[in-house]
Amino acid sequence: MSPDDLCFAPASELVPLVQSKQLSPVELCEAVLRRIEALEPKLNAFVALDGDKAMDVAKAVEGQIQRGEAVGPLAGMPVTIKDLAVTADLPTQRGSLSMKGNQHDVDTPFVTRLRQAGAVVLGKTTTSEFGWKGVSHSPLTGITHNPWQHGMNAGASSAGAGVAAAAGYGPLHQGSDGAGSIRMPSHFCGIFGIKPSFGRVPSWPVGNTDQVSHNGPMTRTVADSAMMLQVMSGPHPWDHYSLESPPAEYAGRLRRDLKGLKIAYSPDLRHARVDPEVGSLVASGVQAFVDMGCNVEQVSDADIAFAKEGPELIHFFWAVHETAGYKHLLPEWEDKLDPGLVACIKAGEGFSALDYMAMRARKLAYMEAWHRFMENYDLLITPAVSVAAFPADRLNPEHWPQHEWDWVQWAEFSYPFNFSGQPAASIPCGFTEAGLPVGLQVVAPRFDDLSVLQAAAAFEDARPWADKRPVV
Repeated sequence: MSPDDLCFAPASELVPLVQSKQLSPVELCEAVLRRIEALEPKLNAFVALDGDKAMDVAKAVEGQIQRGEAVGPLAGMPVTIKDLAVTADLPTQRGSLSMKGNQHDVDTPFVTRLRQAGAVVLGKTTTSEFGWKGVSHSPLTGITHNPWQHGMNAGASSAGAGVAAAAGYGPLHQGSDGAGSIRMPSHFCGIFGIKPSFGRVPSWPVGNTDQVSHNGPMTRTVADSAMMLQVMSGPHPWDHYSLESPPAEYAGRLRRDLKGLKIAYSPDLRHARVDPEVGSLVASGVQAFVDMGCNVEQVSDADIAFAKEGPELIHFFWAVHETAGYKHLLPEWEDKLDPGLVACIKAGEGFSALDYMAMRARKLAYMEAWHRFMENYDLLITPAVSVAAFPADRLNPEHWPQHEWDWVQWAEFSYPFNFSGQPAASIPCGFTEAGLPVGLQVVAPRFDDLSVLQAAAAFEDARPWADKRPVV
């Protein structure tokens, strides 16, 4: 395998080679680090990179294998961690100058699990400031560039992870998703990303945004996400929301005949605007499920009448939660924060506890409506995002309405399933005429993460994407 081929190879192929001593973890790590050195900072996917520590870990894993010792299921696999996740050996700066140099002395639990599984942590990937927006830019790191076209948005707060996966910075990348931040960069960068059921992967520190943030894998193949999610998942006492049940055997049960599955398809969730080229590619992707023998039904407006509540709910909660989390920074940091974040913080001022609880009651009813809707279907398919990549120095595409902080208008398909806690994934389904990736979203009832992975794996077999590499 050439060095570039090593960098793009999936973990599902690399792990057996490492465990059988046909591939050195050191050789793999060296190849990935050389590629990163060649492409950074042009892509700007990393905020912190520790190649020396990564090489030390790769050498340690190789030593274990040479001595015949047992190694973990991700032995020697390079992995990146998003800069919203707490790590002991790398700073956690959350895309903000106000947290520059911030250091912890402990890993968040899923990072510990990845390390124990033998993964080699390369560094921390870039994020928008505090993960607040769907555009790959922060005051701390500037623009993170889409590898398919320089200067274009790589999408949401897990943009660095999405770029790293698309650009061949090794096989495994961690993202988090509070309103689409795994699925949106997966869509923009042409990779696979799954937001598992809420609580599937423990989160620490536990978020104070009313149970919407999910951690999960972002990879070039579905099998790699299945392997990574298996390791990250499971209960943990630090997160009282973490699911008590252990994860399913995702990798071992990935292959499934989808014939007869009942699938709902909504091109717009009754209220979302979608660019025609994106909508057309998603509709073509839906046809693949029809060809596989699924019973696909385009749902009527009446079937999802409740979905029209979504925009008002997200605008209220997004602003109020940003206010609660970051208003205290304004006296000292206002002129150094993202201007859109400042506007969002100010938009959330002035609401009372009664206002919040009244909106939360509406949100709970909205969540219940989604769960009741999914009782009639095995899966739901929608666009992942309404638009393809646009210039990353903009908050909204030029041909869309402009707003000082509302980027959600072109991302109406993701946050509903953060509210409801359902598993959802963005699956590559084609490219625009300009050569920019597009994803379709697959959603399952809560707790059924396996069905999302199985549907994605079947689609991957029918419409392969991992062989396509951006020319950087």
